[in-house]
Amino acid sequence: MKRTTVRKLCMALCGVLLVFSVACSRDDEEDMGNWKIRSVFDGKPRSSSAYFSIGNKGYTGTGYDGDNYRVDFWEYDMEGDYWVQKADFPGTARSAAVGFAIDDKGYIGSGYDGVNELGDFYAYDATANTWSQIRDFPENPRREAVAFSVNGYGYFGTGTDGDNDRKDFWRYDPAADTWTELFGFGGDKRKGATSFTIDGKVYLGTGVSNGVYLKDFWMFDPGTESWTKKLSLDEEDDYSIVRSYAAGFAIGSYGYIACGTSSGTLTSVWEYDPDYDTWDRKTSFEGTSRQSPVVFFNGARAFIGLGRSGSLYLDDLKEFFPWEEYSDED
Repeated sequence: MKRTTVRKLCMALCGVLLVFSVACSRDDEEDMGNWKIRSVFDGKPRSSSAYFSIGNKGYTGTGYDGDNYRVDFWEYDMEGDYWVQKADFPGTARSAAVGFAIDDKGYIGSGYDGVNELGDFYAYDATANTWSQIRDFPENPRREAVAFSVNGYGYFGTGTDGDNDRKDFWRYDPAADTWTELFGFGGDKRKGATSFTIDGKVYLGTGVSNGVYLKDFWMFDPGTESWTKKLSLDEEDDYSIVRSYAAGFAIGSYGYIACGTSSGTLTSVWEYDPDYDTWDRKTSFEGTSRQSPVVFFNGARAFIGLGRSGSLYLDDLKEFFPWEEYSDED
């Protein structure tokens, strides 16, 4: 029997037996999930770095360290738990750029250099440790956008161009080196959103616009390149998922949103079940609350680190185990 079915049956039984037992109470749900310390980042602490994952390697570069915008670029080995500095990002130093990976190449672009929003993009060959410039994004340069890859294409949208928050979406074809605008996203304009991919479908939400934290949540089907609205992030009274500048990732058949900011930086972690369009709270991130962290993941493992809490820039890294019970001795 699927783990999803088992868990839902347990929850139903607990509803019947609640007067006799608190074994399946929400407090116990919040104790499910554990964090373990991993190798601290070798570079200078920073926030708003671009990142992507290829196999068992996580990659991150650019960002802002409180004084300077960065171009240094790093590889994290998930199996060996160590960092290696790689060839510097070749574009202008920046923060709030996006990253995504297609097959064995990573892509970084857009962002902010302290004066201007940017629209240039670059491809990273992880085998050769080399960069090459690809076609610039053809619309308004922007920062704090969201990007993901699925079915051999990259997708890029939302963000802010400095004067206007955006809601447009574009597809990047690496074979033709072309950008094509897509239509049909019915969500609000936003910056600082996040996404994760489960079984070939992409889920997108959170973010902020006009000073309002957004509650709408969407699924993107790459087969039809269409969007479907899901239940809002405040659908249940006990949900507190709404935020911006969070980390989104998937492990197995579940998606996760962690950290971020909403009237202050957060440590809370929420698990999404696509079969039921519902959320469960997990053990909070065991470290300093933060926004704009990096997240590396390969479908079975996930790591969160860096980011900032107020004016404190961070360089720690932790691995998340969603189905282990919480332990304070890791």
